[in-house]
Amino acid sequence: MSNVDFDEVDKFAQLASRWWDKNSEFKPLHDINPLRLNYIKERCGNTLKDKKILDVGCGGGILSESMALEGAKVTGIDMAEAGLEVAKLHLLESGLDVEYQKIPVEELAENHAGEFDVVTCLEMLEHVPDPSSIIKACAKLVKPGGHVFFSTLNRNPKSYLFAIVGAEYILKLLPQGTHDWDKFIQPSEMDEWARHAGLSLKSMIGMTYNPFTKIYKLEHDVSVNYLCFYVK
Repeated sequence: MSNVDFDEVDKFAQLASRWWDKNSEFKPLHDINPLRLNYIKERCGNTLKDKKILDVGCGGGILSESMALEGAKVTGIDMAEAGLEVAKLHLLESGLDVEYQKIPVEELAENHAGEFDVVTCLEMLEHVPDPSSIIKACAKLVKPGGHVFFSTLNRNPKSYLFAIVGAEYILKLLPQGTHDWDKFIQPSEMDEWARHAGLSLKSMIGMTYNPFTKIYKLEHDVSVNYLCFYVK
């Protein structure tokens, strides 16, 4: 059975041409990317140079390119072809080298187990039917001792209020319908799936947004958005 929600894929494919417009629906991704990149970099010994990295659910390549800029050898995979085409086109502007593929992560894991130093899967788990399958594949793809990073949204009343009512309807940071609260993942669920996949939690941090200053920060509050760092 395919672990792809094609309605979700289509939703992002329709927005694909605007991935690199920093004033578009993807502005929040551009705004949080430096925070995500620094979090990853710090936990990899403050350098990504020459590390072999897989970016799962890479979309238009915002994170993939920023890691390549740090000297990493990056492969980005996604199931939305339109987004991948935009990612490939943007390489002509940036001059960076990223390999993009349309392939399910579970399929990649069958032939490339243990090949990557780092696997990232950010803002993606809440858009698939079976997130535990994605986590298992990510664990399979990373080398023993390698690093795996996930980010997603917590499922509780506060996250419904902030991530859906606030972000999509009041502040209009995201298009309405971007997220389905029922697919949000509690940290305990994430950690249970990760432990079953052979991953050990080393760090978890929250990401918060101040609507008055329009600034995102990494803080200890994991009640809405959170980032996790695991080691195999």
